[in-house]
Formats: sequence, structure tokens, C-alpha cells
Amino acid sequence: MTDRADRTIDALRSGHDYLTAVVHGLASADLTRPSGASGWDVSQVLGHLGSGAEISLAVLEGALNATGLPDGDFNKSVWARWDALSSLERAAGFVTANDALVSRYEGLDAQTRRELRVDLGFLPVAVDVATVAGVRLTEFAHHTWDVEVAFDHEAPLLPAVTGLLLDQAGGFLDFLGKADALDARPVRIAVHTTAPERTFGLEVGNAITLTDEPDRPDAVLNAPAEWWLRLTTGRHAPAHTPSEVSLSSASLTLDDLRRVFPGF
Repeated sequence: MTDRADRTIDALRSGHDYLTAVVHGLASADLTRPSGASGWDVSQVLGHLGSGAEISLAVLEGALNATGLPDGDFNKSVWARWDALSSLERAAGFVTANDALVSRYEGLDAQTRRELRVDLGFLPVAVDVATVAGVRLTEFAHHTWDVEVAFDHEAPLLPAVTGLLLDQAGGFLDFLGKADALDARPVRIAVHTTAPERTFGLEVGNAITLTDEPDRPDAVLNAPAEWWLRLTTGRHAPAHTPSEVSLSSASLTLDDLRRVFPGF
């Protein structure tokens, strides 16, 4: 478990360094371009990551100090402050706030990485450092894509984190998706990904779950792993769907899958 925490924290650092370099290369006008997140410009995505870093750090400190979660007013005050910033201030603030969060993770010793449990507030139980860092990595990677796709509609998720995200994606599918989007008709899909290569099953019925590959699937989805991950978070518009994505089925379409995972 410590190894997974170590790899996830390392990925948070490499992702931070990458996006920081991107941000430092942006002009003022670039920050107001529409991002991949509906209704947000690039600076608003960076502000969301920055405010999220502040809140995540407060949650982590609450676990480390046994003081618990900050109250709801804390989150609201952080969001309000970031919303009031200019585009340039959001970009600069993101770099500072996110570095503080990543540095705090990096400072955790091996025992803490193994034994600490963190209450995230929206899960039924407190989770370990590997999981809570993985939740942040998922958010960070997809919002990095939101920034990059403003300048390159074919941008993929960061290759360096795709494998890690793929390993942890199953635990949140029912939260991310809408099991009733297919009018209550249950389906079993065989999913084959590349980069990295994985094979597994997706069941959409009363819930959305990952399974072993079904023997007699209703459909077979072939896709790059990064697009599969983007699918589950609603970043799956046809304009951002690679040509190698295919769905073999007599009764299911890619648009059906897009309805299952509409995003937020």
C-alpha cells in the first residue's frame, strides 16, 4: 500500500511540474480561452485546482492533527476568494497552492503513508493516503486535460498517470455515472484498452461496476486507456474522441455510453 501511495504522490509532483510549465508559457489572453470544462475558461480551471488544493490540504491537515474536516463555511470562503481573483492571479495562485499540497504529501513519512486515514466527507469511511492522493490525481489529471484541450483538441490525458488512474477507476464509476441512462436495460460490455493494455468488463444495470471480461458481452469497446478514463468523467465529445475508439454492438452506441457518463 505504501508503494501505491509513493507512486501516486510522485505522479502528483510530476503532474504539478508539467502543468506549472504549461501555465508559465501562457499569455494573458490564453487564460480566458474556453477550456474543456463546460462554462469555464482556462483561468477558472486553474482557480478550481488552486482552491481544491487549499481545501485538500486543510482536509489532510485535519487528519494529521486529528481535528477532523473543516466546516462547510471554510470551503465556501475558499471558493469565494478564488472566484474573486483575476485570471492572472488564479494562474499564479494555482502554482503556489498546488505546490503546497504536493509538498505536504511528499513530507509524509512511510508509516504515515501506510497508516493514516483521511475522512473526505463524501465517502462512507475514511480512506488511506494512497486513495486520497489518488482522488486528487484523478481531478488534477482531468483538469490538466481541460487546460490543454483549449489549445489542442486532440490532447490526451497525461500518459505518465494513465496507468495509475486506470487501476483505481472502478471504485468511483457508480458515483460518476448514471446507471439508469439506458432506460433500465442491463448491458455487459467487454472493454479492451491500449496504452496500457487492459481487458475487463463494464456492467450497467442497477449500478455501474467493473467486472472480469464477460463471456458473452452485449458490446465490445476498444479504446485508448486515456479515452476510457475521459469517457467516465464526461470528457468524451466526438471532437475529442480518437479515431481508434470503436464499439461493436447491435444495440448500443457510443452516444449511449456518453449518456451513461455525462460528466458534471
